[in-house]
Amino acid sequence: MGKIHILDKHVADLIAAGEVVERPASVIKELTENSIDAHSASITVEIRSGGVAFMRVADNGYGIAREDVPTAFLSHATSKVAGRKDLGSISTLGFRGEALPSIAAVAHVELITRTEDELAGTRYCIDGSGEKFCGDAGCAKGTSITVQDLFYNMPARMKFLKKDVTEGNAASAVVQKEALAHPEISFRFLRDGRETLHTPGDGKLKPAVYAVFGKEFTSGLIPINYELNGVKVSGFISKPEAARPNRSMQNFFINGRYVKCRTAAVALEESFKGSIMAGKFPACVLHISVPYEAVDVNVHPAKIEVRFLNEKPIFDAVYHGVKSALKMCDTPHIMKLADSAAPAFHSAGPQAEQLHFIPNVSVQDFPHGKASGFEVPHPFMCSPATKVGSYRAVPSAPDIECDDEDVIPHSAAGYFSDGGMAHAEGTGAEQVQEKADGAAGQEQCSQKPEKQVQESEKPEAPEKFIGEAFKTYIIIEQGDNLIFIDKHAAHERIIYEKLKAKGVRNDRQMLIEPVSVTLAQNEYSAVLNSLGACAEAGFDIEDFGNGTVLVRSAPMILGGSGIAEAVMEIAGCLASCKSDLTTEKVDWLYHNIACRAAVKAGDHSSPEELMHIVREAEQEDIRYCPHGRPVCYLLPRRELERKFGRIQ
Repeated sequence: MGKIHILDKHVADLIAAGEVVERPASVIKELTENSIDAHSASITVEIRSGGVAFMRVADNGYGIAREDVPTAFLSHATSKVAGRKDLGSISTLGFRGEALPSIAAVAHVELITRTEDELAGTRYCIDGSGEKFCGDAGCAKGTSITVQDLFYNMPARMKFLKKDVTEGNAASAVVQKEALAHPEISFRFLRDGRETLHTPGDGKLKPAVYAVFGKEFTSGLIPINYELNGVKVSGFISKPEAARPNRSMQNFFINGRYVKCRTAAVALEESFKGSIMAGKFPACVLHISVPYEAVDVNVHPAKIEVRFLNEKPIFDAVYHGVKSALKMCDTPHIMKLADSAAPAFHSAGPQAEQLHFIPNVSVQDFPHGKASGFEVPHPFMCSPATKVGSYRAVPSAPDIECDDEDVIPHSAAGYFSDGGMAHAEGTGAEQVQEKADGAAGQEQCSQKPEKQVQESEKPEAPEKFIGEAFKTYIIIEQGDNLIFIDKHAAHERIIYEKLKAKGVRNDRQMLIEPVSVTLAQNEYSAVLNSLGACAEAGFDIEDFGNGTVLVRSAPMILGGSGIAEAVMEIAGCLASCKSDLTTEKVDWLYHNIACRAAVKAGDHSSPEELMHIVREAEQEDIRYCPHGRPVCYLLPRRELERKFGRIQ
């Protein structure tokens, strides 16, 4: 007997359903698209328990004739494609004839429908085992489909579903995108009996955006209406100052269909270059209209990816359309910022990149100032060689913590020990402390920086501070080596270790006015599932509903600025986090807080601040930043002399 056999129809239906119905959101998407194709003016979507227990999609569209109802639940039965030629210019959202039979194979389905010409409606019940009922029903024109007990006959698929709140947020995201794609349709979304979305359906996009994302997001938008080479681009883009830390709020619609379009995304971000900072991304709700024959939508099971006959017209239309909108946007404050910022950080003269030199200054001779990004009134730049005793410490900015005590426990291991960076004899952390103990007014690292540096002569130490390159890399001479230290990476790791040692729960600041943050649905769900981790990291976050959260307190170390941006970035990373362990989430949150609080590459830093970073990094024996990047790079003298041809 042969090994190859034809699968049973029921098994084949379950396999086919697995490609179409992945989760409750998949069901909502398929049924909502059917309602849109039926030319509905209003669509109501209702779910309970995340959609697993109950889903209903009701519309006032054309309805289904009684004789067509049983046929609609057969595989590959559709009214939207008649022949091969129709596949070349698909104008409907659905066309495969897979949705209804796939849903009926894994759930209990009830359909109630009536066309305008019929006096009575039709009620039809079906599940994985077959048809259960078909008869008359009193109903208005349109179609209502109720789906219950999803995956009741597929326990293997059921166990892969997320929590009810996560599945519900995924379903909500589907309805939101359909509402943005079709502002001419009024959408209502009810979740466990509570209405969370209602769009007016007046054909205008901005009210739909307002209903979905709220006032704060909508107020930061620029309208766009542009046409080039037969491609029309309309909708809204975010203002440059409203850029976000990730791409989660980029929404592209091709001929009324939500898609992930890399061509349009690249064009959007290219057009914003020079207008937003690196690492920031514009948000958008863009409708792109192209001839139906110029796009192939039959390339992805969920139909969220498309293939263009020619991508260049799409790129050009989006790029030039966004550029035109940005030029028309009134942003005088950006120019003012650029004009006024330059004198604050550069002295008169050529604006060339330069090193900051303090010849023959020892590491141990600098006061224990606090590392920060504030400018010291008299930075030691390009000064002649001078004895350290002639200097006095300059008061620096407050420490990153709310108190003055040194949080990181002192490590006996030197920064340049082991790991290929041998510490010269007598220059370890212990000697640094001994020098500090012997100097009047400098009893320990936590002492106030206003204390005067001892003016007595000190022997030259083997470690010397050379300067700072490109406002990023600290240069230290140690023995026969030059050591380059990334000030941001080192400072970030120092803060991260402090946070791990002490925590942030008790070092948070209550905000006078809560900060509202609008998030994408997957990010919103991730934050609500991680409120405990956020609280451990110092963020007191509350659910404000409909994709918005309120931040009532934040870590003191952030200083009260950039809280909304921090929460957006945290939400994006929590959404992509694969682990459900609170400890891992808290650890990652510490990474994020440390990165934001650390001195930035390109910021002006005084020598005292730089040496404070070096000293703390040495005490903790820091080699890598929390993201895994190296903190320092060693350049041997022999390598430098070889480059100059002094040795072979």
